[in-house]
Amino acid sequence: MAKTLLEVKDLRTYFYTEQGVVKAVDGVSYDLQEGETLGLVGESGCGKSVSALSIMRLVASPPGKVVGGQAIFDGQDLLALDDDEMRRIRGAKIAMIFQEPMTSLNPVLTIGRQVTEALELHMNMNKSSARERAVELIQLVGIPDAKVRLDTYPHQYSGGMRQRVMIAMALSCNPKLIIADEPTTALDVTIQAQVLEILKKLCVDFNTALIIITHNLGVVARYSDRVNVMYAGKLIEKGTSREIYANPRHPYTLGLLHSVPRLDSPRKEKLDPIEGAPPDLSSLPAGCAFRPRCRYAIERCAQEEPPLRPVGDGHLSACWVAETLGRKT
Repeated sequence: MAKTLLEVKDLRTYFYTEQGVVKAVDGVSYDLQEGETLGLVGESGCGKSVSALSIMRLVASPPGKVVGGQAIFDGQDLLALDDDEMRRIRGAKIAMIFQEPMTSLNPVLTIGRQVTEALELHMNMNKSSARERAVELIQLVGIPDAKVRLDTYPHQYSGGMRQRVMIAMALSCNPKLIIADEPTTALDVTIQAQVLEILKKLCVDFNTALIIITHNLGVVARYSDRVNVMYAGKLIEKGTSREIYANPRHPYTLGLLHSVPRLDSPRKEKLDPIEGAPPDLSSLPAGCAFRPRCRYAIERCAQEEPPLRPVGDGHLSACWVAETLGRKT
C-alpha cells in the first residue's frame, strides 16, 4: 500500500486588502500518496495556485498570510518549519513548475547556470559534476544539442522548450513531489501533449508524486489518478478521475464538464457554459458560494453551507442535492 506523502489539513490563506479580507484558500484538506498524480481543477481565481504557493511557503506577505492549517510532508509540518529548514526542502524534496516559464526563468542567466544552481546548492555537486548532470537532464526532457544549449539564454528558446527546461530544473534534485501550476499555459495543443507526456513519464520513472493545477479537464482526465475540484477557496468535490468524470456529484463539476467540447457530440450542438462569474472572495454570499450560478439550487442552499460528505466510494461532494445529479443530467 502506498505511503501518504503529503497531508493538507484545514489550510487557510487570506489576503488583507483595503477592500477587505480575501479568503483565497479557506479550509482546504486533502492527501497525496507517493507516486500519485492529483489534479486540482477550477476556474481562474478559485484559489488553486494560492493553495500550492501556501504549501511551498511562497505567498507574498504582505498582503497574504497563511492563517491556519497544516501541510504535513513526509512527516514534517511545512508551515511550522523555520525559513532555513524550508529552503532545504524547497527545490530538493518539493519542486514547483510555475505558470509562465518566460517570467520564471532569469533572462540574464544561461540555461546551464539556472539548472546547475540547485544541483550545487542541494546536491553538493561541484561545477563540473553539476554541468554533467545538467546535460543529462536537458537530454532527458527532449532538448537536442544539450551541451550547446546550456550556454544559451531563455529568450533563445521557444515556449515549449522553456517549459521543458522548467521540468528539467524541477527534476534535478530527484524530488518526492512536483507541483505543476498550469504547466501548459500559452503552449499550442501539440506541444502541450508533448510536455505533459514527458512530465508524466519522468514522474513514473522516478516514482515522483505530482500535483497538476489546471482548468483543462482534458489534461486531468488523461494524467490524474484523483481529482480535487475547487471553487471560491474551498474544495467542493473529490474523487478518482474515473468517478468524477463518469458520475459528477456537484453542479459546478457538471458545469465544467458540459463546457468542454466533445468529439462524440453532434456538430451543431452548442456548449452549455456556466452562467455568471466567480464570487468576490472578500464578500461571499451566505450558504453555498455557487448558489447564484447554480441551476439546481434549493432553499437550503441559501441558508446553510454544505460540507464535503461521502456520495460514493471515495467520492465526496459539498452539495445538498448531490444524490440527484449525474453525468447525463
